[in-house]
Amino acid sequence: SSFTTSSSCACVWFTALWTHCIPSNRLPIDQMVRISVLNDALRSIHNAQKRGKRQVLIRPSSKVIVKFLRVMQKHGYVGEFEIVDDHRAGKIVVNLNGRINKCGVISPRFDVAVRDIEKWVNNLLPSRQFGFLVLTTSAGIMDHEEARRKRTGGKILGFFY
Repeated sequence: SSFTTSSSCACVWFTALWTHCIPSNRLPIDQMVRISVLNDALRSIHNAQKRGKRQVLIRPSSKVIVKFLRVMQKHGYVGEFEIVDDHRAGKIVVNLNGRINKCGVISPRFDVAVRDIEKWVNNLLPSRQFGFLVLTTSAGIMDHEEARRKRTGGKILGFFY
């Protein structure tokens, strides 16, 4: 039988056999694209917490991750964290204190009006007594209680409790 090659196909020839054909307009399987840096960071924090680790290394770093961690630190859910500048994407070393039960990202970042904050709190948090939603507003990244005090809505980033 005869094999034909097309110009949109990068084919590999091994020992007189066509083994596989990767279309050139697609990424190779071993290269993953990072969809949400914040989601990866919160997932690694949650996994390290479940494993009982005292520290976790988050990479890459971003301004949103740092501000999210500051909100968590303000409420005592994480300890100190250090931003390591490696002249690339950056790293963050976070000290864990065992208080996080769950943390996560809400994707897509839904719009949340001030009057709808209570509805989101009821849907995402286990109790009114503890846990926080993190919103990005025109006044900065803050928890839902601060947003309610400032009477500002925004987009929901995530939650932790």
